[in-house]
Amino acid sequence: MTEEDWSRTRLWVEKTLHPGDRIRDVTALRGGWTSRMRRLDIEGASGQPYTLVLRSFVRPFYLRAAAGLLGREADILRLLADTDVPAARLHAVDATGEHCDHPSLVMSLLPGAVRVDERNVERRSVLLARQLAAIHGLRVAEADRPRTYQAWTDAERVRVPEGTARPELWRRAVDVIRQPPPPYRPCFLHRDFHPGNVLFTGEGADLAVTGVVDWVETSWGPADLDVSHCSTALTLLYGVPAGLRFADHYRAAGGTLDEDPKAHLYWRMLDALAYAPDAEKVAVPWRELGRTDLTPELLTRRLEDYLTALLD
Repeated sequence: MTEEDWSRTRLWVEKTLHPGDRIRDVTALRGGWTSRMRRLDIEGASGQPYTLVLRSFVRPFYLRAAAGLLGREADILRLLADTDVPAARLHAVDATGEHCDHPSLVMSLLPGAVRVDERNVERRSVLLARQLAAIHGLRVAEADRPRTYQAWTDAERVRVPEGTARPELWRRAVDVIRQPPPPYRPCFLHRDFHPGNVLFTGEGADLAVTGVVDWVETSWGPADLDVSHCSTALTLLYGVPAGLRFADHYRAAGGTLDEDPKAHLYWRMLDALAYAPDAEKVAVPWRELGRTDLTPELLTRRLEDYLTALLD
């Protein structure tokens, strides 16, 4: 994006800074899909530099929903400021794009980086599960609760891969979510929790979660749904065993899932089928982070193997 493309946004950001502070440098951040992310290095008038992150919705689909998405994220970041969840601090928001070229939100920069490589997968999965259990354990006043979760697919919207050799598998999988949603005990959900939205630092014993990002879909609903979402992502990234083990890591971290196997299967299928036919959308930012092995063919095979394992 050229300087002219975001000149109004840059001017708005600079007006939100302390008097005398200015944007010294701008760096595009990789790994996002829904929005354009920039790192803003700020030169402080006091001589103390600092860094902010600018999130802007530019794709037509997300532009239509930007006011709700960014408004929700701003509310959630304010809410999380008084918790132990490692979330960014809200700096400013223009959810409707009134002052910017595109609807935008500015927040603090969290330490760490997204890691989707194949090193320390098991250790990272354990840490992901611990962080997710902590998020689900947040006590939120009724007035501050986010919206009730929204399903991202249903039996009529599932897209079966063209030319699949396993049509009966897809029929059985879709039949699972033809049933009404099971009753559940609601909790605070991130709703898009997966390795691409969690930051890590360190190696080996020093490996640690340092940030959880992308709170635009935060919802109120079943813990199983968040666990299922991360499980599907782990399957696509690393294979079926990694996806199946995540629920065990979550329980070991103190999290609670539905004791009814049919209910647990429903939430797993509801999430997994939303990725059909080939999970290409989520793979784009993962490839930008180095996972060029994640071809549409590999993702489709892993997704079908995962559905098979769940049904078995």
